[in-house]
Amino acid sequence: MLAIERKNEIKAKLKTEQRVVVSELAAHYGVTEETIRRDLDKLEREGFATKTYGGAIWGNSTKTDLSYTIRNKTNIDAKHTIGQLVSGLIEDGDHIMLDDSSTSLYIARHLKEKHKITVITNSIEIVQELSDVDGWTIMSTGGRLKPESLALVGSQAEEMIRKYHVDKAIISCKGLSTEFGITDSSEFHSLLKQAMIASAGRTYLAVDSSKLDKSSFVKIADLSDVAAVVTECRPSDKWMQVFADMDLPCIFPPEG
Repeated sequence: MLAIERKNEIKAKLKTEQRVVVSELAAHYGVTEETIRRDLDKLEREGFATKTYGGAIWGNSTKTDLSYTIRNKTNIDAKHTIGQLVSGLIEDGDHIMLDDSSTSLYIARHLKEKHKITVITNSIEIVQELSDVDGWTIMSTGGRLKPESLALVGSQAEEMIRKYHVDKAIISCKGLSTEFGITDSSEFHSLLKQAMIASAGRTYLAVDSSKLDKSSFVKIADLSDVAAVVTECRPSDKWMQVFADMDLPCIFPPEG
Protein backbone atom coordinates (compact mmCIF):
# COMPACT_ATOMS: atom_id res chain seq x y z
CA MET A 1 0.00 0.00 0.00
CA LEU A 2 1.28 3.46 -0.86
CA ALA A 3 1.84 5.92 1.97
CA ILE A 4 -0.81 8.28 0.58
CA GLU A 5 -3.35 5.46 0.49
CA ARG A 6 -2.60 4.53 4.09
CA LYS A 7 -2.90 8.14 5.19
CA ASN A 8 -6.24 8.52 3.44
CA GLU A 9 -7.54 5.34 5.07
CA ILE A 10 -6.46 6.62 8.49
CA LYS A 11 -8.19 9.92 7.74
CA ALA A 12 -11.41 8.08 6.86
CA LYS A 13 -11.16 5.96 10.02
CA LEU A 14 -10.64 9.08 12.11
CA LYS A 15 -13.68 10.77 10.61
CA THR A 16 -15.85 7.71 11.25
CA GLU A 17 -14.60 6.70 14.70
CA GLN A 18 -13.36 10.13 15.88
CA ARG A 19 -10.26 8.56 17.46
CA VAL A 20 -7.37 6.25 16.48
CA VAL A 21 -4.58 4.52 18.41
CA VAL A 22 -1.02 4.41 17.04
CA SER A 23 -0.25 0.84 18.16
CA GLU A 24 -3.45 -0.52 16.62
CA LEU A 25 -2.81 1.21 13.30
CA ALA A 26 0.80 0.01 13.20
CA ALA A 27 -0.32 -3.58 13.73
CA HIS A 28 -3.11 -3.28 11.17
CA TYR A 29 -0.86 -1.90 8.42
CA GLY A 30 2.26 -3.86 9.34
CA VAL A 31 4.42 -0.75 9.72
CA THR A 32 6.30 0.84 12.62
CA GLU A 33 4.61 3.12 15.11
CA GLU A 34 6.96 5.89 13.98
CA THR A 35 5.55 5.56 10.44
CA ILE A 36 2.01 5.96 11.79
CA ARG A 37 3.07 8.99 13.83
CA ARG A 38 4.40 10.61 10.65
CA ASP A 39 1.04 9.96 8.98
CA LEU A 40 -0.72 11.60 11.91
CA ASP A 41 1.73 14.52 11.83
CA LYS A 42 0.69 15.16 8.23
CA LEU A 43 -3.01 14.91 9.05
CA GLU A 44 -2.53 17.33 11.94
CA ARG A 45 -0.73 19.84 9.71
CA GLU A 46 -3.59 19.57 7.22
CA GLY A 47 -6.11 20.30 10.00
CA PHE A 48 -7.81 16.90 9.98
CA ALA A 49 -6.44 15.54 13.27
CA THR A 50 -5.13 16.48 16.67
CA LYS A 51 -2.42 14.21 18.04
CA THR A 52 -2.94 12.92 21.56
CA TYR A 53 -0.99 10.63 23.85
CA GLY A 54 -0.83 7.32 21.96
CA GLY A 55 -3.01 8.35 19.04
CA ALA A 56 -5.10 11.14 17.56
CA ILE A 57 -8.62 12.54 17.46
CA TRP A 58 -10.59 13.90 14.52
CA GLY A 59 -10.37 17.60 13.80
CA ASN A 60 -8.41 20.49 15.25
CA SER A 61 -9.30 20.49 18.96
CA THR A 62 -7.72 23.90 19.55
CA LYS A 63 -10.25 25.53 17.20
CA THR A 64 -13.46 23.64 17.97
CA ASP A 65 -15.40 22.28 20.93
CA LEU A 66 -15.21 18.50 20.91
CA SER A 67 -18.11 16.53 22.31
CA TYR A 68 -17.81 15.47 25.93
CA THR A 69 -17.73 11.78 24.92
CA ILE A 70 -14.60 12.36 22.81
CA ARG A 71 -12.92 14.65 25.35
CA ASN A 72 -13.38 12.13 28.15
CA LYS A 73 -11.59 9.43 26.12
CA THR A 74 -8.62 11.62 25.19
CA ASN A 75 -5.34 11.81 27.14
CA ILE A 76 -6.85 9.84 30.01
CA ASP A 77 -3.54 9.00 31.73
CA ALA A 78 -2.43 12.64 31.59
CA LYS A 79 -5.71 13.83 33.10
CA HIS A 80 -5.50 11.27 35.91
CA THR A 81 -1.97 12.46 36.71
CA ILE A 82 -3.04 16.11 36.67
CA GLY A 83 -6.01 15.23 38.89
CA GLN A 84 -3.69 13.67 41.48
CA LEU A 85 -1.39 16.69 41.45
CA VAL A 86 -4.22 19.21 41.79
CA SER A 87 -5.70 17.19 44.65
CA GLY A 88 -2.53 17.93 46.60
CA LEU A 89 -3.24 21.67 46.24
CA ILE A 90 -6.77 21.50 47.70
CA GLU A 91 -7.33 21.51 51.45
CA ASP A 92 -10.29 20.34 53.50
CA GLY A 93 -12.84 23.13 53.77
CA ASP A 94 -11.76 24.91 50.60
CA HIS A 95 -14.21 26.75 48.39
CA ILE A 96 -13.24 26.10 44.78
CA MET A 97 -14.40 26.68 41.21
CA LEU A 98 -14.00 24.08 38.47
CA ASP A 99 -14.52 24.84 34.79
CA ASP A 100 -16.30 22.51 32.37
CA SER A 101 -13.16 20.94 30.89
CA SER A 102 -12.71 17.17 30.87
CA THR A 103 -9.51 17.76 32.87
CA SER A 104 -11.61 19.30 35.65
CA LEU A 105 -13.84 16.22 35.63
CA TYR A 106 -10.81 14.03 36.37
CA ILE A 107 -9.69 16.50 39.03
CA ALA A 108 -13.12 16.25 40.67
CA ARG A 109 -12.78 12.47 40.83
CA HIS A 110 -9.47 12.78 42.66
CA LEU A 111 -10.89 15.23 45.22
CA LYS A 112 -13.52 12.93 46.66
CA GLU A 113 -11.47 12.01 49.71
CA LYS A 114 -11.39 15.65 50.82
CA HIS A 115 -13.79 16.94 53.47
CA LYS A 116 -16.28 19.82 53.47
CA ILE A 117 -15.41 21.15 50.03
CA THR A 118 -17.65 23.69 48.31
CA VAL A 119 -17.59 23.44 44.51
CA ILE A 120 -18.99 25.98 42.07
CA THR A 121 -19.02 24.75 38.48
CA ASN A 122 -20.69 25.26 35.12
CA SER A 123 -20.21 21.58 34.23
CA ILE A 124 -23.22 19.26 34.31
CA GLU A 125 -20.82 16.28 34.35
CA ILE A 126 -19.05 17.52 37.47
CA VAL A 127 -22.33 18.16 39.27
CA GLN A 128 -23.34 14.56 38.52
CA GLU A 129 -19.92 13.19 39.45
CA LEU A 130 -19.93 14.86 42.88
CA SER A 131 -23.63 14.53 43.68
CA ASP A 132 -23.11 11.61 46.09
CA VAL A 133 -20.15 13.01 48.07
CA ASP A 134 -21.21 13.42 51.72
CA GLY A 135 -20.58 16.74 53.41
CA TRP A 136 -19.85 18.72 50.27
CA THR A 137 -21.74 21.71 48.87
CA ILE A 138 -22.17 21.59 45.10
CA MET A 139 -23.33 24.74 43.33
CA SER A 140 -24.25 24.97 39.66
CA THR A 141 -23.95 28.28 37.85
CA GLY A 142 -27.13 27.96 35.84
CA GLY A 143 -27.13 29.42 32.37
CA ARG A 144 -27.68 28.18 28.82
CA LEU A 145 -26.75 24.56 28.12
CA LYS A 146 -24.21 23.74 25.41
CA PRO A 147 -25.22 20.12 24.69
CA GLU A 148 -21.98 19.10 22.98
CA SER A 149 -19.91 19.93 26.06
CA LEU A 150 -22.56 19.60 28.80
CA ALA A 151 -21.54 23.09 29.91
CA LEU A 152 -23.65 25.96 31.20
CA VAL A 153 -22.66 29.28 29.63
CA GLY A 154 -23.89 32.81 29.08
CA SER A 155 -24.50 35.94 31.13
CA GLN A 156 -26.47 34.14 33.86
CA ALA A 157 -23.57 31.77 34.51
CA GLU A 158 -21.06 34.64 34.54
CA GLU A 159 -23.17 36.70 36.94
CA MET A 160 -23.48 33.81 39.35
CA ILE A 161 -19.70 33.27 39.40
CA ARG A 162 -19.06 36.96 40.07
CA LYS A 163 -21.27 36.85 43.18
CA TYR A 164 -18.83 34.59 45.02
CA HIS A 165 -15.23 34.66 46.17
CA VAL A 166 -13.47 31.30 46.43
CA ASP A 167 -10.10 30.12 47.68
CA LYS A 168 -9.05 28.49 44.42
CA ALA A 169 -10.16 28.16 40.81
CA ILE A 170 -8.95 25.40 38.51
CA ILE A 171 -9.24 26.03 34.79
CA SER A 172 -7.95 24.37 31.65
CA CYS A 173 -7.55 25.64 28.09
CA LYS A 174 -7.21 24.64 24.44
CA GLY A 175 -3.83 26.25 23.93
CA LEU A 176 -0.91 27.81 25.78
CA SER A 177 1.69 29.85 23.92
CA THR A 178 4.27 32.47 24.79
CA GLU A 179 2.81 34.74 22.11
CA PHE A 180 -0.92 34.59 22.91
CA GLY A 181 -1.02 33.28 26.47
CA ILE A 182 -3.92 31.07 27.63
CA THR A 183 -6.53 30.56 24.89
CA ASP A 184 -9.78 28.72 24.21
CA SER A 185 -11.94 27.92 21.21
CA SER A 186 -15.11 29.64 22.41
CA GLU A 187 -15.83 33.13 23.69
CA PHE A 188 -18.51 31.65 25.99
CA HIS A 189 -15.95 29.42 27.73
CA SER A 190 -13.34 32.17 27.78
CA LEU A 191 -15.66 34.62 29.55
CA LEU A 192 -16.62 32.02 32.17
CA LYS A 193 -12.97 31.27 32.90
CA GLN A 194 -12.13 34.96 33.11
CA ALA A 195 -14.91 35.36 35.70
CA MET A 196 -13.52 32.40 37.67
CA ILE A 197 -10.03 33.92 37.70
CA ALA A 198 -11.43 37.23 38.97
CA SER A 199 -13.41 35.46 41.72
CA ALA A 200 -10.60 33.30 43.09
CA GLY A 201 -7.80 33.97 45.53
CA ARG A 202 -5.56 31.69 43.47
CA THR A 203 -6.05 30.17 40.03
CA TYR A 204 -4.33 27.01 38.85
CA LEU A 205 -4.00 26.25 35.15
CA ALA A 206 -4.37 22.47 34.67
CA VAL A 207 -3.19 21.67 31.16
CA ASP A 208 -1.80 18.54 29.53
CA SER A 209 1.41 18.83 27.55
CA SER A 210 -0.33 18.46 24.17
CA LYS A 211 -1.70 22.01 24.60
CA LEU A 212 1.72 23.67 24.93
CA ASP A 213 2.90 25.78 21.99
CA LYS A 214 -0.64 25.89 20.62
CA SER A 215 -3.08 28.76 20.39
CA SER A 216 -6.83 28.85 19.96
CA PHE A 217 -9.45 31.40 18.95
CA VAL A 218 -10.04 33.50 22.08
CA LYS A 219 -7.65 34.67 24.76
CA ILE A 220 -8.60 33.77 28.34
CA ALA A 221 -5.75 35.36 30.26
CA ASP A 222 -2.01 35.87 30.51
CA LEU A 223 0.19 33.36 32.29
CA SER A 224 0.80 36.04 34.92
CA ASP A 225 -2.87 35.72 35.91
CA VAL A 226 -2.42 32.20 37.34
CA ALA A 227 -0.63 31.06 40.48
CA ALA A 228 0.82 27.86 38.99
CA VAL A 229 0.68 25.56 35.98
CA VAL A 230 -0.07 21.87 36.58
CA THR A 231 0.81 19.35 33.88
CA GLU A 232 1.45 15.61 33.58
CA CYS A 233 5.15 15.67 32.65
CA ARG A 234 8.16 17.96 32.68
CA PRO A 235 7.76 20.63 29.97
CA SER A 236 10.49 21.40 27.48
CA ASP A 237 13.55 23.37 28.54
CA LYS A 238 12.11 26.37 26.69
CA TRP A 239 8.95 26.30 28.79
CA MET A 240 10.85 25.65 32.01
CA GLN A 241 12.85 28.80 31.28
CA VAL A 242 9.66 30.76 30.59
CA PHE A 243 8.24 29.67 33.96
CA ALA A 244 11.52 30.42 35.73
CA ASP A 245 11.72 33.90 34.21
CA MET A 246 8.18 34.59 35.44
CA ASP A 247 8.82 33.00 38.83
CA LEU A 248 5.74 30.89 38.06
CA PRO A 249 5.61 27.42 39.66
CA CYS A 250 5.14 24.51 37.27
CA ILE A 251 3.92 21.37 39.02
CA PHE A 252 4.57 17.98 37.42
CA PRO A 253 5.40 14.46 38.66
CA PRO A 254 8.94 13.78 39.90
CA GLU A 255 11.17 12.45 37.18
CA GLY A 256 12.63 8.96 37.47
